[in-house]
This record gives sequence, C-alpha cells and structure tokens, in this order.
Amino acid sequence: MVGSGGVDVCAGVFDVCCLNRPFDDQGQPRVRLEAEAVLLIMGRCQAGQWEWIGSEAVTAETLRNPDPVRRERVLELAEHAEEVIRCDGAVLVRAHEIMRLGFSPHDALHIACAEAGNADVFLSTDDSVTASARRTGNLLTVRVRNPLAWIEEVER
Repeated sequence: MVGSGGVDVCAGVFDVCCLNRPFDDQGQPRVRLEAEAVLLIMGRCQAGQWEWIGSEAVTAETLRNPDPVRRERVLELAEHAEEVIRCDGAVLVRAHEIMRLGFSPHDALHIACAEAGNADVFLSTDDSVTASARRTGNLLTVRVRNPLAWIEEVER
C-alpha cells in the first residue's frame, strides 16, 4: 500500500502472542529473533512508517492473562495501536466463517478484526495460525505472517 508522498505504508495487526513475545524468555534463538522483529515493526509504527491496528479482541484476551505483570505490560503495548477495531456484529459473523476454515475462536476473531480494519497483514508467532492461513488459500482478505517472516518479506 502506498501512502502520501509515495512512502510505503503498511497497516498491521498483532495477535496476543506477538505482544507477549518481547516478554518471553529470550534464551531460545527463535524467540529472541521474533521479539526483535515485533519490536522493529512497533518502532516503524511509532515512527509513522506503518500503522498499527488494534482490536477489542486483543484487549479481551489479554485481560484473561492470569499473570498481572505480563497482563499490564501487554496492555501498555496495546495502547500504542493507532486504531482499535470493535467486535461488532459484522466482525462476529466473519469470525464464525473463519472458524469454519479451521481457526480457533480467538484466532478467528483476531483475523476478522484485521480484515475489518483493512489491515495488510495479521502478525502471529503461533505456527498453527500461519499454517492454517496457508491452507485457506485466498479465503482470507488479510495476509497472515510470522513477524520475522514479514520483516524479511518487506525488506526484500
């Protein structure tokens, strides 16, 4: 997507796994690299290069985290979203359609919110989400990518 002045603009949605990644144990190389990718993407959003779209689904899922410190950290990150998509009737109907494609209820709701926000990408560190998205072909209107893979893709 091209924004004003010919500058590339990307609108993206993070799932809760991504928002948690910077707070995960960084001892595993994959976790560390994904955390760095998430922080890089967030930095580009804060710099105005890309747009971060949030959703009520992210907030609702985060509020169920039993770890109060982690919950607060993730909620603080989520506050940086420039727009928050509401889980209205149309989003819920679409989430049910996405569930029939093989996604869990939470993941389907996150993806439906990303579609409603006209996001270019829905970012997830959950391999089952990205694998399910690959199997759906073009039945989703948003690309589903791992943040590390997304950075590699846009840097090409």
